[in-house]
Amino acid sequence: MSAGIHNILKIRTRRLVMLTALLPALHTVTAEPLFDTHLHYNADAASRYAPAKIITILTHSSIARAAVTGTPPENALTLHAAAPELIIPLLGAYRSTDDKESWTQDASLPARLEQQLRDGTWRGIGELHLFAEQRRNPVFLRIVEIAGRHDLPLLLHCDPAVIDSLYEHRPAVRIVWAHAGAYPYPALLRDYLDRYPRLMIDLSMRAERIAPAGELDPEWERLLWEYPDRFLVGVDTFSVARWGEYGEAASRIRRWLAQLPETVASRIAYQNAAEVFTSNGTGDK
Repeated sequence: MSAGIHNILKIRTRRLVMLTALLPALHTVTAEPLFDTHLHYNADAASRYAPAKIITILTHSSIARAAVTGTPPENALTLHAAAPELIIPLLGAYRSTDDKESWTQDASLPARLEQQLRDGTWRGIGELHLFAEQRRNPVFLRIVEIAGRHDLPLLLHCDPAVIDSLYEHRPAVRIVWAHAGAYPYPALLRDYLDRYPRLMIDLSMRAERIAPAGELDPEWERLLWEYPDRFLVGVDTFSVARWGEYGEAASRIRRWLAQLPETVASRIAYQNAAEVFTSNGTGDK
């Protein structure tokens, strides 16, 4: 046997031994609870799905807790009232879909959010959509200050430049970066996780990148192993149709989680979100 073939066999044998050692730590998360950190209950969905139906969809998919924002924001409170142990309400900034494009020009928005936060029910703010050219927008920076003062996580759909500017302005704020950012590449995300210890990454709408055809991508797998306490999962019900597909979307998340060690998968599936959304200054765990 040649030395080259011998070395290849040694490497393959070593990998097999490592995989065998990991088998007890790998598990199926199908029956285990998820904490969905990215749900929308907007006016169009509310017209089709009553709160009881939404609760049924979530419980049938073994969702233990769910962070929900609404347009208008009161929709999230409606769901919370129907199932307070299940629904974590996030304070949305949009009164209608038009606000998604214009909120950075609404000088009255910060005061309105401040007023709504006074009842103590809300466990986060967002989702806010903005891009690099808006990163120093005064309305946005005021909302960042409000989130920091109330010790609330801020859910952002944004470019990397927004994250950089935000942490220059307010380094202690907890940010949840929706959809792993605008450029969801493991190398870029690793850099940002290293730089900003208060940054969390929401993996909603990224199942196909993380696990193409259902198989966990090696680069993503390495990143999740390296930072098991920095990732969250979510389905993102951005449309009415998405609620109808909820069960399958949750199953796709569980399929790639099942390819991780139990300690990593359980943190990403539930524990990290519980720490972010139920351990802040507005309430207990």
